[in-house]
Amino acid sequence: MGSFPLAYIYLNIDPVIVHLGPLALRWYGLMYVVGIVIGLWTIRKYTERKGINQDMVYRILWWCIAAGLIGGRLYFVVQQDNFFSYYLAQPWHIIATWEGGMAFYGAIFLVIATLIWRARVERINPLVLIDAGVLFAAAGQIFGRIGNIINGDIIGYPSTLPWSTVYLNPNSWACLNPETCRVPVQPAAAYELLTNIVVLCIMLYLARRVRRPGILMLFYLFAYTITQFVIFFVRANVVVTFLGLDWGLKQAQWTSIVVFIVLLPLTYWVLRMRYSRPVPVGEVAATYGIPQKPRPSVEAEATELDGQQADEEPGVGQEEAASTRQAEAQESPTAEEKKEPVSETGEDSEAKEESPEQKSDEEVTKPADA
Repeated sequence: MGSFPLAYIYLNIDPVIVHLGPLALRWYGLMYVVGIVIGLWTIRKYTERKGINQDMVYRILWWCIAAGLIGGRLYFVVQQDNFFSYYLAQPWHIIATWEGGMAFYGAIFLVIATLIWRARVERINPLVLIDAGVLFAAAGQIFGRIGNIINGDIIGYPSTLPWSTVYLNPNSWACLNPETCRVPVQPAAAYELLTNIVVLCIMLYLARRVRRPGILMLFYLFAYTITQFVIFFVRANVVVTFLGLDWGLKQAQWTSIVVFIVLLPLTYWVLRMRYSRPVPVGEVAATYGIPQKPRPSVEAEATELDGQQADEEPGVGQEEAASTRQAEAQESPTAEEKKEPVSETGEDSEAKEESPEQKSDEEVTKPADA
């Protein structure tokens, strides 16, 4: 150690914290747990503002953890030169995440697909849910990078910069290769850690000021794609060709180029989606514009109301019948109204008829007058 300049950063940390019989508690795994806890704490206020309750967050979380581990591990494994000779020949190493080795692009792809699926199940806006997901990822990723620094599985090329990192512990991943053990190298994991912090700060700023769903997702994907492409120039990874092109790039850089190209039309499409419409003030972002199932209490009230109306229908019919009969009774003539009509002079017709006695008197008096 005395042969190295004091300006370098020396790391002599065993990746294993403690051995518990056949099991080993590792810093890498512990940082994942810490990252999940801090990620949940980071998005708590955000999800509350957007109308996603904590029960829903935890229901979705376990699916995303599984998707992140599976996607990240598989994407790392398929990129390795010894994929056929080591991983397929000994398949149990594929799931050995404690050995280190996760490709975050794989986690991003599978987790976003999982969030879209869970948004449909929960009947919420998928872009609002993905925005919360990338905010969670940006916070948790910081602690994952701390695990990478301790593990020594993300290192750069040999360097003489004063902040170069020297790994001394024989159990670190850096010391599995004699060319990088006890040799000053670019702290590539620390560079990624710093970019993660900057990206998270910008996202927290946007989260409080942007009302349009999908903006956080697009910013995070563009930021991660660009920073990965740049940082991998100093990472000591294997250079690969892609579609016959030999540009001196690593696998993650080719992936970044493809993702960046895909993001250009994807951005246009997302901004035109109905899910990306700005949420008016006072509306719940998670459910705005999303058809919801009726609540059980509402259904019960509607059923009870229908039953009450059905019970009241006979009474209503009787009242209508009674009203009809009353109207008919008012319109029909009474017994008195059925008498003969009154003449124009106002005298009764019976008054005009002469009685027999009156006729006889007239007959008697006529000759006398004559």
